[in-house]
Amino acid sequence: MTSLISGSLAYDVIMQYPGRFADALLPEQLHKINVSFLVPTMRRDFGGCAGNIAYNLKLLGGEPLIMATVGNDAGPYLERLKQLDISCAGIRTIDSIYTAQCFITTDAGNNQITAFHPGAMTYSHEVTVADLSSQNPVKLAIVAPDGRDGMLQHAEHAVSCGIPLIFDPGQGLPMFDGPELRHFIDLATYIAVNDYEAELLTSRTGLTLSQIAEQVTALIVTRGELGADIFTGADMVTIPCVKAERLLDPTGCGDAFRAGLLYGLSNGMDWLTTGRLSNLMGSIKIADQGPQNHAPTKTEIEDRFHLAFGYQL
Repeated sequence: MTSLISGSLAYDVIMQYPGRFADALLPEQLHKINVSFLVPTMRRDFGGCAGNIAYNLKLLGGEPLIMATVGNDAGPYLERLKQLDISCAGIRTIDSIYTAQCFITTDAGNNQITAFHPGAMTYSHEVTVADLSSQNPVKLAIVAPDGRDGMLQHAEHAVSCGIPLIFDPGQGLPMFDGPELRHFIDLATYIAVNDYEAELLTSRTGLTLSQIAEQVTALIVTRGELGADIFTGADMVTIPCVKAERLLDPTGCGDAFRAGLLYGLSNGMDWLTTGRLSNLMGSIKIADQGPQNHAPTKTEIEDRFHLAFGYQL
C-alpha cells in the first residue's frame, strides 16, 4: 500500500566545520554575532524531508508517493526519483522560482547551523491530497516540514479523505502558534517530534506530553543517542539507540527514522519492532555523508535488524 509523503524536496549544500561552534561564540556577545566558519569540505546533495523519507522507505521496500512542489532547477532531482522508481505524480513544478535550498554546516560535535530558502516549497498548497488519493490506494500519510499553508491544508485534507495521519512538524514547528498546533494534534493519528521539538510543542500548546499522548494513537519522541520514547496512551515504550558503524553525518537521520515508522505502521508491526526498525534506519544513515547516499539493500537491512535484535522483521 502507498504512503503519502507531504513535505519538501530540496537541494542540500552540506559543509563540515572541523572545530566546534561554541569555541567561536562569546556568550556575552550573542546579541551581536558576526562570525565566519572555514569549511574545508562542501558538497551538494538531494534532500528535503519528503525526498529523504521517500528514499529510505523505498530502501525498505515501501511504496512512497511524494507530494511536493519544486522549481525550475529540479530536473536532476526528478530524474533521480524516476531512476529510483519513486513516483513523481504528486510533484508540481513552479517554473518561476527555484527549488528549496538548504545550507547545513555541521561541527565536530555534530551540532548544526542551517539556513533554508523555501523557494517553490511556498506553493505546496497547490497540490491536493484528494487528487492523489483518488488515484492511489493510500494507507497512511505523513505531513512533514513544508510550506506553512501546505502543511495545514494537507493535514486537514488527509483526515477528510479518511487517511491516518502522522504529524511531523520538524523545523516547521515554529511557524505555528498554540491554537494551530492544537488543531494539528486534533487531526493527527500519530505525532513524531525530536526532544527539542517536544519541548517547543508543549510550551506553545500548554499541554504536557502525557496530555498530547492521550489525544493520539501514539506520540513518538526521538532523543538522538538516547534512542526514542513511544507514548501510547498512559504507556511508554523506550527504544534504545542502535549502535552505528560510525558517526559521520546526522543530516537526514530523523527522516530515516520516520521512514521506519511508515513502514512499520503500514505493515502492522508492533510498537517495539517499529521503534527498533526506525532507530536502525537512523543508525544506518548516520554512517554516511548526506541524507540520501547510504544504499543498503532490503536484505542487508533485515540482516542488520536480526543481528541487533535477535529476530527477523
